[in-house]
Amino acid sequence: MKTLRFVLALLPTVFAAMPAAAQTGAPFDVRAHYTKRVAMIPMRDGVRLYTSILVPNDTTAAHPIVMTRTPYGCPVYGDTLPPRRLNYIESRYAEENFILVCQDVRGRWMSEGDFVDTRPVIENPGPGQTDETTDSYDTIDWLIHNVAHNNGRVGTRGTSYPGGYAELSAIHAHPALKVVSPQAPVTEWMGGDDFFHHGALLEPHLLDFENFFGRARPAPTSERPTELFEHGTPDGYAFYRRLGALTNVNRRLFHDSVAFWDTVVAHPMWDAYWAAHSGIPHLHNLTPAMLWVGGWFDTENLWGALHAYQAAEAGNPGITNRLVMGPWFHGQWNTPTGDSLGVIAWGQATARFYADSIEVPFFNYYLLDNQPPPRAFEAAVFDTGRKQWTFADHWPIAGGAETNLYLGAGGTVTTTPPAVHGRSFDQYVSDPAKPVPYTAQISNWYNHAFMIEDQRFADRRPDVLVYESAPLEHDMTVAGPIDVDLWVSTSGTDADFAVKVIDVFPDTLGNPGGRGFSAGAPVPLGGYEMPVRMDLMRGKYRGHPDHPMSPRPFTPNAPTQVGFDMNDVYHTFQRGHRIMIQVQSTMFPMFDRNPGRFMDIFAAHDGDFRATTERVFHSAEYPSHVVLRVVP
Repeated sequence: MKTLRFVLALLPTVFAAMPAAAQTGAPFDVRAHYTKRVAMIPMRDGVRLYTSILVPNDTTAAHPIVMTRTPYGCPVYGDTLPPRRLNYIESRYAEENFILVCQDVRGRWMSEGDFVDTRPVIENPGPGQTDETTDSYDTIDWLIHNVAHNNGRVGTRGTSYPGGYAELSAIHAHPALKVVSPQAPVTEWMGGDDFFHHGALLEPHLLDFENFFGRARPAPTSERPTELFEHGTPDGYAFYRRLGALTNVNRRLFHDSVAFWDTVVAHPMWDAYWAAHSGIPHLHNLTPAMLWVGGWFDTENLWGALHAYQAAEAGNPGITNRLVMGPWFHGQWNTPTGDSLGVIAWGQATARFYADSIEVPFFNYYLLDNQPPPRAFEAAVFDTGRKQWTFADHWPIAGGAETNLYLGAGGTVTTTPPAVHGRSFDQYVSDPAKPVPYTAQISNWYNHAFMIEDQRFADRRPDVLVYESAPLEHDMTVAGPIDVDLWVSTSGTDADFAVKVIDVFPDTLGNPGGRGFSAGAPVPLGGYEMPVRMDLMRGKYRGHPDHPMSPRPFTPNAPTQVGFDMNDVYHTFQRGHRIMIQVQSTMFPMFDRNPGRFMDIFAAHDGDFRATTERVFHSAEYPSHVVLRVVP
């Protein structure tokens, strides 16, 4: 079928078809319609997992089961029903009398057993062998045989870590499991999810996460663990700069009490450990219908959503395997609206549209009788430039042509390769004592809108190189990954290189509905530098976009090619806008700092860090550029 554009005029019809609570946004009163049951469900090795089961009071029909498995705890332990703790999508399932199941995974909260982070999949589990796939299977088998008035059909869903467990439930799936939606699924932490991008550590992501998650649990409990450290300041930039080198983490923060941190330190790059903890090699022979979901501005698990979908597509020809990518931060599709991110307004409630027009009809079709087929598409993707949905029959969208954007002398971006010969370059000094902040909205937990934040706060620093095109004469729609191919040098033996591809709005643009961070004041968007994609590469891993990584030092001051792939985008640069590319070496504290020396950075001490001079070349011999996939 041809690629279909979503027409905004359809929205009134969509909303008219919603239940009254969905139209008003009123929370569903679960206590008036459900009874709670708690079960300790035995697994094949005898370990019992705590499971909260919300059963509709309606017994006139058999109901499907929707299950989420989580390491974060089920809402409200004991016999008490959750007081309006359902998110918007869960409320939609409750309105249709689905049986709602939440389970603590093995070794977390009230479940028995030992917890293992991203527990490895056993490809062919033998008798008594367990992993997350067998725990999912055993749970589903127990539910369909022990919960009254179920119709024998089950769906699993979840976001982030629970999304990873949903992904794993589709491997060796129980016959009753008909539909699975892994949403921002944790898939490969060293590959590109959460904690590592191209070999660089997302420092606050890991340390702040393990601050509440990493403490060992001696016995089943319903009490949230206490945090291991306090920041003592709302300024995350100051906190992590004072922390210094990663060798200070145990001494100052964790005090040798976080086993996973010690594991990361022992495995600082892709190796057999990380390979064993990846779900991607096992995404074959899947039987449920799959609905993968992610957000274009999700700094945590955008990689997992895109790459696990691609692996499932390659490994399972003929199955129903669909992708949804909206203009969201991590998990924003579970909210009632999703009408904006930061100061950028989308002109529609994207999250509500997703719930009511994509996910719920998809689950209904596979879990209920006599349901209309869901909308036909391979990829439902939101164009973050035109601000509209596209329903495509292929992802990336077919018919794209690679377009090189070359960095040039005088800060230019053109499609014409540089003609100048020799070592034409720009340079800057990268000082780890004064790193470039990743956002102007610094806090202890990351700014959810930083991936769409105006980059003018960075482009005026001397350690950020800025290249900009002329105003576009025609719209340019980009769909798919962005490849980076830089020629650089460093005065040290290691360096990081971050690249940002940015949509620069016309200076004359007014305020099209955006809202500010404080007091809801309108924000003028003339000249706004909206990132389309940004990422950072640890230079010693250059040239290895896939596994395994092989670190190599730089020869000081020698031109060196650094290439890496950035995650997919779907964005239209509109006529009159400019394309900007920024190059820098720090995005702190989002990424840890490089000492400028070829070494194990987890073993570096404060005295090992030094300022280095970085050069970006733009000549016929050394044509630095990024590659966009432009579609009609």
